[in-house]
Amino acid sequence: MLGLPKATELNKKLPKTAVYAKFQMDTAEKAKIDADISRITIVNEVSATKVNIAPGEKVQAFFVLQVMLKRREFNERTLIVLSKLIPQNMVLLLEYDGLAKLAVYHTKLLQTPWKDPDSLSLAVEGLTMDAVWENVIVQIGGIQVQEGNTLDQQIAQDEQKAKLEKEIARLQKQLWAEKQPKKKFELNFKIKELQKQLERF
Repeated sequence: MLGLPKATELNKKLPKTAVYAKFQMDTAEKAKIDADISRITIVNEVSATKVNIAPGEKVQAFFVLQVMLKRREFNERTLIVLSKLIPQNMVLLLEYDGLAKLAVYHTKLLQTPWKDPDSLSLAVEGLTMDAVWENVIVQIGGIQVQEGNTLDQQIAQDEQKAKLEKEIARLQKQLWAEKQPKKKFELNFKIKELQKQLERF
């Protein structure tokens, strides 16, 4: 699965009831998970010994969890809660109606687009498990880490950039609809200021 080494393969069902019991979830939290997820299976354990890579300082292993969804438009919060509850590094392989995507939580939920399950893969790259895990996050998030930036800095920067682009698009829409010259001028000025900020990235 995902082109990962055969030695990493597992097939361990993770009953939702076991998750609820272990993490003492309240009824509302259980209901949210139940609304989105039908089944969870641990399909891979990528560890230093199994892939013959040096252990990291922070990361010794990560798990791939196959998550069968009940709906395509799932609540992202459900996956964030799940990722925070289980104290492991996890990649979620989400599947729904013949399509699949990968997701990982690192400061925020990062996801690939929906694809044919057979076309999804994860490369195990790096000299230590810390580097391997960072590369997994980069692959899933489609992140281009610029020189001089850490992964976290790059994620924060990309988020800031996306917010600016969204705001510029919103103001441009307003500008096209605006009839008053004075308001048009103000909006134009705001857009130019935001575009200057965007150029700094």
